[in-house]
Amino acid sequence: MAQRLSLLLEELVKREMTELHKLPESTAGVRPNGENSWSPKEELGHLIDSAVNNHMRFMRASIEPEFHGPTYAQNDWVRAHGYQEMEWFTLMIFWVQYNIFLTGMVARIPEEKLQTLCFVGAGEPVALEFLIEDYVLHAQHHIDHLLGRKSVTAYPRQ
Repeated sequence: MAQRLSLLLEELVKREMTELHKLPESTAGVRPNGENSWSPKEELGHLIDSAVNNHMRFMRASIEPEFHGPTYAQNDWVRAHGYQEMEWFTLMIFWVQYNIFLTGMVARIPEEKLQTLCFVGAGEPVALEFLIEDYVLHAQHHIDHLLGRKSVTAYPRQ
C-alpha cells in the first residue's frame, strides 16, 4: 500500500513537471482575477507549503501512535514566502524535488502505520493513508487549475 501511494505521487510529479516547465515566466506571475486570486507562482507556492506541512504530518504519523497537529493559514504562508517575487523555474524545480523526496519517505512507511489516526486542526480524524491520497488529489487539483486546464480535478475539501 505504501508503495502504491508513493507511486501515485511519483506519477503526478513525472506527468506534470514537463507541463509546469512549459509555463512561461510572464504568465506564471499573472493573477487571473486580480489581487483577490493567486498567480500560478503563488498557487505552486501553496503546493510547496502543503508539501512542507504534509511532510511533517506523514513523518510524525509514521513514527508516533497518533498525529495531532494544526492546519495552516495558507494565504498568510503564501504572502510571507513571497512566491510572487520568485522565479517560476526556481519554484517549479523546488516543488518537483521536494515531492520526489516525499515519494521515498512515503514508500518506506510501514504498512500498519497507514492506519494511524491523524488529527489536523479541529477536523475529524483520518487515517494516514487518506491523508497521503488527499495530498496527491489536492496537488493535482491545483496544478490543473494553475495550468488553466479545461477540466480541473475535483477536490471535495475546498
